[in-house]
Amino acid sequence: MDWTAELANTNKNLDFFRASHPDAAKGFSALHHGALKDGALSVKHKELQALAIGVAKQCVDCIGFHVKAAFNAGATRDEIAETVGVCIVMGGGPSFMYGAKALEAFDQLTGA
Repeated sequence: MDWTAELANTNKNLDFFRASHPDAAKGFSALHHGALKDGALSVKHKELQALAIGVAKQCVDCIGFHVKAAFNAGATRDEIAETVGVCIVMGGGPSFMYGAKALEAFDQLTGA
């Protein structure tokens, strides 16, 4: 999978939705920014949690966005790998498959 192209396409689709239902999009954006800002937990740790949920829920786009955001917040490849390990414990085979996608996304989106 080409993660850069995947996220560009998703952003294009989100732009179409934002134009169609701006109130819902603004509400989600406000929730996103409020929940993921620095607080008792760092942005990095919140992004790793969001990635874990994206893997568990098998959301490819969530994986891409949260891998990128976790990296931008200072997460390393090893931290992504350990997050995936916890996902596998909790989610079994499907988390293993989607967790592997998270490492692929990390490598492509960070140039690792």
